[in-house]
Amino acid sequence: MDVDIWAWVGETQQQLSEAGNVGLAMALGDLPAQAYEGRYPQLDVMAPAIAQQAETLGQPWLEFYARYWHLVGRIGDRAQGAVAVGDAEELFAFAEREDIRDCPAAPAAVEALAIAWANADGPGYAAQRLEKTAAALEGMSAGNPAYCGLATQHVSALTDAGRAAEAVTYAESAVEQLRAADRQASWELGAESARALLAEGRTEDALTALQAAADFQADDPVAKPYRDGVRRALILAQLGRTTEAVDALPDLDVVGEHPRVFVEWTQAVEKLAGSTAITNTWQLGRVLRQWIDYFSTMGGYRARVELALVAGDLAVARQGVWQAKLLADLTEQFTGELRVTDGLPERIAALRAAADATTEPTAPGPVAERVAYFDAADGFNADPEKWVGWLAPVSGSDLEATRRHTTTLGFLGYPATGADIYWKLLVDSGELADADPDDVAYLTTLLIEARQDERLEQMAALLPHAAQHLALARLHSARERWAETLVEAEHAVAAGAGIEARRLVSGAAQQLDDNAKGANVLLEVIDELADEDLWRMVVMATSAEDWATVRKGAAKIGMPLKSADGPIEEEMGLVRLILPAPDGGQRQVLSLRTGPATARLALPQPRGMDYNAGDLVVFDPQLLEPIPDDPQEQQNFVPPFAAVRILRPGGYVSYFFDGAAPSEADWAEFTEVMAERGWPMWVYSDENYAVSHPTSGESLPGVFGWVAVPPDVSASEVDALLDDATERWSHPLAWLDLAREIDVEIERHERIVKEYGL
Repeated sequence: MDVDIWAWVGETQQQLSEAGNVGLAMALGDLPAQAYEGRYPQLDVMAPAIAQQAETLGQPWLEFYARYWHLVGRIGDRAQGAVAVGDAEELFAFAEREDIRDCPAAPAAVEALAIAWANADGPGYAAQRLEKTAAALEGMSAGNPAYCGLATQHVSALTDAGRAAEAVTYAESAVEQLRAADRQASWELGAESARALLAEGRTEDALTALQAAADFQADDPVAKPYRDGVRRALILAQLGRTTEAVDALPDLDVVGEHPRVFVEWTQAVEKLAGSTAITNTWQLGRVLRQWIDYFSTMGGYRARVELALVAGDLAVARQGVWQAKLLADLTEQFTGELRVTDGLPERIAALRAAADATTEPTAPGPVAERVAYFDAADGFNADPEKWVGWLAPVSGSDLEATRRHTTTLGFLGYPATGADIYWKLLVDSGELADADPDDVAYLTTLLIEARQDERLEQMAALLPHAAQHLALARLHSARERWAETLVEAEHAVAAGAGIEARRLVSGAAQQLDDNAKGANVLLEVIDELADEDLWRMVVMATSAEDWATVRKGAAKIGMPLKSADGPIEEEMGLVRLILPAPDGGQRQVLSLRTGPATARLALPQPRGMDYNAGDLVVFDPQLLEPIPDDPQEQQNFVPPFAAVRILRPGGYVSYFFDGAAPSEADWAEFTEVMAERGWPMWVYSDENYAVSHPTSGESLPGVFGWVAVPPDVSASEVDALLDDATERWSHPLAWLDLAREIDVEIERHERIVKEYGL
């Protein structure tokens, strides 16, 4: 995106702040970082909010900016394909509007559309990608900031179209044009040139090109290290330089968070799997199966085909014949979503042939004793992939073998296969109505994981009343259909389905904000509840202010309380509450625990927040961090908990102060005055914050923060106290927003802000 955009982004930030939208203003300039750094929960909240605000303000360029960065966060590292194509096409159409067309960043919409198409099916959309990028590049100067990104996508499309030689030539020409325009190519362009050279069979040249790009600036600097490592490892592996390739290859715990490199990383691993440094294990197979499912969800149709084929080859190499055959079947199904399938039928046939020619591992004992051997196996070291093959001969006929076989299939990522086997044993046989509840639960889980909802509903219709409603409640809960979950789970409870049904009722009731119902359904069987259930009951009863139930839960857990009735308001020490921030992130707020699941916020919060000091908050008493083992660290440990809701607002109002830091004595007196009044005050600046001396210009230590006051304190009282408390300081403190609110000494505070550079 063109850097000229930042000028009016800054102006808009100021407009949003002045209009009271502090959170949006804070997040506006942070969108690119959110997209590149993987802060997707924030991005998914803030980008649409900013786009909507921009539309309301009548600022289409800003709306484009927000929508573009949200899309980049989806199609970049997350590699969303078909699920993002519609939005990319809409953004492209939006950029064609009269009021957007002249935006310097508008060509970025073409780049985004090309990436989305590539994520869905690179070769299948190659022609469309070439058409769009060529049209955008026509007549564009290499000095245009959009040029390099568009050229990169054009090279990528040429490679995917099978025109690798043209891609290499185009990349070299683009680099020369950039150099002539006194601009450097991006790392992405250099890496794409290396990919084209690799596709052309010029492996040594590919390595040279990638090495030449090492010093180039990346459009996505956060991703450059691991993307470069993966591509470098793939090239080195093809050159047979195994040790160097292994050294370059990022670990799984690094790439596991970056879907964009899943395919290349897997291709590199396949080439290195014969080395002693890379072990081809069932754990690898399970991870690859999860990645295949990820791309199924995101519409990465080409990526899942490539992953399935490589995963199949790796399965053959470790004698996982059953898995290789299933992957061949899946790949054949997956090709139906591709626009171009050249060469794929042959690769699938080769995988099948390799699987047929591979001997399965020798079983540990006779077929009749497989279940006993399975149960005796070391659960930590046993290879579940091998056991799937060993149990297969008796699965579907022997109930105990079927249980172990199908649940292991589900664990390895093949729930649909396990469901088919269980279905024949329980449903097709007509024995479902008399089946053990555990078997019904196993089959229900497999069907849910396989997303075979209609089949589960079909099965539920054949079950006895309680089991039927329980199965449907589990399905609705898995799909987050809370109203439906509640109805079915309540029917299951009424029919005597047991504790699981009650858990489903309480979970759904909590989601629907019917906390009294959720707590009561657990209270009825309090003697049967595990600690986790008891805490959930306590949280919901607290939210409903049912203090009698809270006390019963606390007594059962073993938490003594001093009061016998009424609201619980005790001193239980400091906690850290994790609350949502306006930018989609989180804030930790020091608080005073007042009950089993309540705490009162102790720190003032900036204006524009949904909470402030004095608010009574319900929290989930499950620790978010483990208690340190070291006794010294334990003394300083303040336990963190996730906030659930504001139970009762305190009504406190915050006021901002800013200025040069006073002497230690003056500051101690200031904080004492605030404490005497009971006004929470907190400094948000750190030791690096500095202001300018109004006459000499020298740097002075600065301080800024917020003070919060109860609802019965007027703004004029706050102004008067701040005036009295700071009048003898060497340098004045400013509280401009407060001055404007009461229209007192506004000019004085504006002068302080200007003179000290606040």
